[in-house]
Amino acid sequence: MLDYEEESRHYDAWRGGEPRAEAAARAVLGLLPETVRDVLDAGCGTGIVTRRLGTDARGLRVTGVDRAAGMVRRAAERLPGAVARADCRRLPFRDEAFDAVCSVWLLHLATGAEEAAALVGECARVLRPGGTWVTTVDKGPSHNVGSDIDAILATRPPSPVPDGAAAVTAHARRHGLRPGGQARFVGRGQGRSPRRTIDDLRRGWFVTLPPGDPRADGIAERLAALPDQHRPRPEPVFTLRSFRKAHDPPP
Repeated sequence: MLDYEEESRHYDAWRGGEPRAEAAARAVLGLLPETVRDVLDAGCGTGIVTRRLGTDARGLRVTGVDRAAGMVRRAAERLPGAVARADCRRLPFRDEAFDAVCSVWLLHLATGAEEAAALVGECARVLRPGGTWVTTVDKGPSHNVGSDIDAILATRPPSPVPDGAAAVTAHARRHGLRPGGQARFVGRGQGRSPRRTIDDLRRGWFVTLPPGDPRADGIAERLAALPDQHRPRPEPVFTLRSFRKAHDPPP
């Protein structure tokens, strides 16, 4: 499992920086109704996407929350006074506080279906009736672009997919959230190279291959034998789903 305190120091540079943030924010904003004013970014990380949401022409009031202290420090530099440190499974906000909630690259971090359901439930709780929740789904599988790197990684133990689209939709329905729109965007700067993938293996990026696992060493050896060690392969394409909170509570 990644240490997100340590990751915060390099997070933006290793994950596409501003180009990726711009693509993500544009896609999120495209799924928000024009009437939205108060937005919560749950799991805001370094705030690189959150800040862009706040620059929309609608003048959105954006609040960010994350549980990693390092991430919150970076986000607070970008959005002074608008970022809180908290666990997204227990959001520190009253019921129905926001017109919209987004959770970009959050649900895939859940330890399983129960935790994913809790995260969805909290997003629904702080959302006003008629409000919109936007989230990424199938984040892990999105990285499989059919490259020579993916062919090697396919031999690793399968990873859980707590943010699978069908499961997320089922969690959402149980909390009175009805499916809405969908958008896709390119993960700019996230095309894998063999050398970068080896580095990711060493630092625990792949949850089923923790550092020190002999299988990780074998995969690293195969990756090191690929040509063009520093050439990124195609970039992933991520999927966003939106949901609308019903005006009547679920039965």
